[in-house]
Amino acid sequence: MNIVLTAKQVEKISKALADPYRLQIMDLVNKDKEWVKCVSIIECINLAQSTISHHISQLVEAELLIAEKDGRNVKYVINQEVLSAYIAYLNHFKS
Repeated sequence: MNIVLTAKQVEKISKALADPYRLQIMDLVNKDKEWVKCVSIIECINLAQSTISHHISQLVEAELLIAEKDGRNVKYVINQEVLSAYIAYLNHFKS
């Protein structure tokens, strides 16, 4: 399925990726290529749990991460379709 992003979606994704902690979260989720539990992210980043939750929610809101309930926990995976669409959008600026 090919997704075409609107300018507003591109803006939201760009803002979500403009924070170094969010990039670190994306990197952590990307390493396993599978679902990563929130507690695993919290263990790897030296921030308060509430701050990490805020960063994760920004990534979910931008549709870069997919969240799924796993009992009392939440796990995340990168939304490859949206990420690919974003990369394709940026690639059209290349000469």
